[in-house]
Amino acid sequence: MTYLPPHFAELDAATLHALVRAHPLATWVVQHQGELLVNHIPLLLDEQQGEHGTLLGHVARANPVWQALASGATSVAVFTGPQAYVSPNWYPSKHAHGKAVPTWNYATVHAHGVPQAIDDPARVLDIVTRLTQVHEASQALPWQVADAPADYIASLLKAIVAIEIPVQRWVGKWKVSQNRPAADQQGVAAGLRGQGSELAGQMASLVQQRILS
Repeated sequence: MTYLPPHFAELDAATLHALVRAHPLATWVVQHQGELLVNHIPLLLDEQQGEHGTLLGHVARANPVWQALASGATSVAVFTGPQAYVSPNWYPSKHAHGKAVPTWNYATVHAHGVPQAIDDPARVLDIVTRLTQVHEASQALPWQVADAPADYIASLLKAIVAIEIPVQRWVGKWKVSQNRPAADQQGVAAGLRGQGSELAGQMASLVQQRILS
């Protein structure tokens, strides 16, 4: 379960999917025989596959996690978006009465589902190809799977197992200062922009969006 105060809950599917696409490296946690198997893998969201979409990826065949899936193990893939430290000095209210402490802002998406291991070579190749196309799209000269020798690709495909996670439930948590007065929210957005980093700027935008909504 996720601690999720109502004012931090993000329910819009398009917003959740956008974070997954922008930050595809998931912390994937699988429950198996009383243990938690934790892996970090990029996952591709196919919004058209299944009621709530399906996440696609792959792991090394040497990784025991895929064998654990035969028992119908439950799992959650955690996608972490912008995050930033928030100083109480950014709150106008702090300067008025001093009653403020530091906190941390973040946006995360949890995708719950029962994963499946895919060992069919054609389906594994399809998932690898789709992942490649998405992540090479921004390159000036996108690399394609077909650029490598066919026998080389065939040998590498034998060394991996594809993963499909039909999503049963999405949980979005946007902790972006919604619990503060508007003046404090404005102060946080300005303070974050003043940090000068891209990540802080992204969080400043999320804070600002919630003030305007």
